[in-house]
Amino acid sequence: MIVLGLDTATSATAVAIRGAAGEILERRDDPPAGARPGHATRLLAMARALLEEAGVEWGAIERVAAGTGPGGFTGLRVGLATARGLAHALACELVGISSLKALALPALRPGALAGEEVDRVLAVIDARRHEVFAAAYAPADRESGAAGDEGSICPRELTAAVAIAPARVGELLAAAGAGERGWLGVGDGAVRYERELAGAGVALAPDSSTLHRVSAAAICELGAAAVPAGAPAGLLPDYLRRPDAEIALKGVPAQAVSGA
Repeated sequence: MIVLGLDTATSATAVAIRGAAGEILERRDDPPAGARPGHATRLLAMARALLEEAGVEWGAIERVAAGTGPGGFTGLRVGLATARGLAHALACELVGISSLKALALPALRPGALAGEEVDRVLAVIDARRHEVFAAAYAPADRESGAAGDEGSICPRELTAAVAIAPARVGELLAAAGAGERGWLGVGDGAVRYERELAGAGVALAPDSSTLHRVSAAAICELGAAAVPAGAPAGLLPDYLRRPDAEIALKGVPAQAVSGA
């Protein structure tokens, strides 16, 4: 199955194409710290360039897989609107994949972190306002993907995704249950709040590790085995909380909002 994967849950714009034989090509744009994300201007251009590189026509795409978050409101809105539009225009299937689950997938592969043995992964995306979006995962049994594909590791969710203060990560781990080995924290939220995670007994990959990036290749891999969303309008973002702009308006006098 040929799958186009997209993720815009973080500041990065990530795109991947999975060929019929399971081969995957990926492109991503990781803006420097403090720079504005380029989701709106980069996403379709990156997808077009990637398809040309892979020698795949738009009409050959059988499924579009999109990261549903949790993550930044604007990024998710751009990514999912693009995914819905493409699925409608191409008359192909559409699936949504948790961005946290995609973040956990590479970290659950054997030998993902040299010298460390882990059987539990805490996927953490920076939610700003001194919170993180987090969920805990363990490796499930190998599951078959599309026909003719080799089985792949599918992360098993131990806790539902939550928006939580980094100091409370220990509560999340307690709810997930202990493993035989240790916990590995991945994601930009894990890097930012390394001290809090370390205090809860979570080891981290080096700051420069690709394990901290949500991979569109993982979106493709999980998307190939996922159940289609049905109508494109059925694919919805997982915000977990109200947008920052809406929260900022709370408590502002109605006159100020209306301009009166």
